[in-house]
Amino acid sequence: MTKIILTRHGHVEGIKPERFRGREPLQLTTRGTAEAAALAQRIGARWRPSRIYTSPMGRCVATAAAIARATGIAAKTCEDLNDIDYGAWQFKTFAQAKAQDALRMVLARHPRETVVLVGHDSVNRALLLELLDQPLSAYWRLAQEPCCINEIDVNESAVRVRSINATQHLEAVAAEVDAK
Repeated sequence: MTKIILTRHGHVEGIKPERFRGREPLQLTTRGTAEAAALAQRIGARWRPSRIYTSPMGRCVATAAAIARATGIAAKTCEDLNDIDYGAWQFKTFAQAKAQDALRMVLARHPRETVVLVGHDSVNRALLLELLDQPLSAYWRLAQEPCCINEIDVNESAVRVRSINATQHLEAVAAEVDAK
């Protein structure tokens, strides 16, 4: 069984109000850095990943670096986790887009390992839709908050999504930011 800990980068400008950020080179805000630290602490305390893959976008690289420090596992960039270039998806079917995702690479290269993927809102939603065998029309039904955790177990015969958009590890960060 492969366990996938699918996460999202920490807070950046443009999350509220929501925008299609795509490949805009945004850095973590102060809140995002604190969220990444809380996420890293949660992953380090709960799981023992053998690999960490991250989108090459700076906001994901910074989040993955925090996880790497907490787990002692170096993060490696994976272009397949990059945020969506919305123009590149024009006129492609959902099946064509799904065929290019990082899940196939992880499952092929790391059977029976725990792997952390640090991605983006849109990419995470697309991966979750695929794992849940849901149509593209369900895209907006899935929330992906900054530094959330989606826990997925995959084996030869089944996919089991254990959690989606878990953010309990961020409660102290939110309280601290709200107090300022």
